Amino acid sequence: MPFRTTRPLRFGDCDPSGIAYFPSYLNILVGVLEEFFGSVGAPWKELVGERRIGTPTVRLDLTFVHPGFHGDTLDFALFVRRIGRSSLDLKHRVSAGGTLLWSARHSVVATSLDTHKSLAWPDDLRAGIEKYLETSDA
Repeated sequence: MPFRTTRPLRFGDCDPSGIAYFPSYLNILVGVLEEFFGSVGAPWKELVGERRIGTPTVRLDLTFVHPGFHGDTLDFALFVRRIGRSSLDLKHRVSAGGTLLWSARHSVVATSLDTHKSLAWPDDLRAGIEKYLETSDA
């Protein structure tokens, strides 16, 4: 089961013609990732501020299929494809009104914010993330 959430495509996310400006999608995606980590028991305020764990992106491959327009409700489906010792491979599918707008393959790594080196996912985070682990090619 993927993690699901929605976001509005706002005026400030679009170019003058009303079509989504692609860098805005990445900013929105950061908020979706933050919400995902909150859903697995690791709100970023705690993860970053107290536990000193970062989740930098190390790979992001996007494929755009259809344009998004100002006023669309973006439906995000985040699939956990693989969880490694410190890495996490995700797939995102973003649609509006049932039409796929874009998809992405996304890899993040757990790092110490003090040493900036990778670290193993803590057991509680790993358990929360594994609830979303997918085995099919969604």
